[in-house]
Amino acid sequence: MTTKTFRLSAKAMERPWHVIDARGRPLGRVASEAAQLLMGKHKPTYERHLPMGDFVIIVNARDVAVTGNKSLQKVYYRHSGYPGGLHQRTLREQMEKDPRRVIERAVKGMLPSSSLGRELFRHLKVYAGPTHPHEAQVRAGMSTRTKRVSPAPAAAAAAPVAEAAPAPPAEDETPVVAPEATAATETADNAAEQDE
Repeated sequence: MTTKTFRLSAKAMERPWHVIDARGRPLGRVASEAAQLLMGKHKPTYERHLPMGDFVIIVNARDVAVTGNKSLQKVYYRHSGYPGGLHQRTLREQMEKDPRRVIERAVKGMLPSSSLGRELFRHLKVYAGPTHPHEAQVRAGMSTRTKRVSPAPAAAAAAPVAEAAPAPPAEDETPVVAPEATAATETADNAAEQDE
């Protein structure tokens, strides 16, 4: 039995892509799931000093849910750096202007406040609608966890197979039969006539 400590190398790191649908889900739940995937805490080889997290795509950001009166009570502040330059915007106003920023800010607050956190934050892609331009990356590097959760790609792959099946012949058409099947049918008919 070895007692050597396992250290993950940069070559051994795998960073699959995950797609999270925010439609109807609470903002905090979506942000915490994204932050965990970005940091890589779901991996058994997690090292807190390495940027080993996965890439995360969040779609339907405009349909994220907030409970209670947060849409009016939660306020986002920013400052221009000049005297009297404090600007504020409620959650509802921010969702109308740019809903992506709401999720980005929630996730950024859950990442480390360091150069590592800034690097991990660049792996987050948020889109207001249901579409995203990263379909090739998702297909190439989709994790098994995402494959289990989203059955849509499997259903889409099975649909062309179902369409390729030949249609049954119409009543006035004679069915086209392969020559081997015709020969086998004739042999069976001849054998039945000889038995009679």
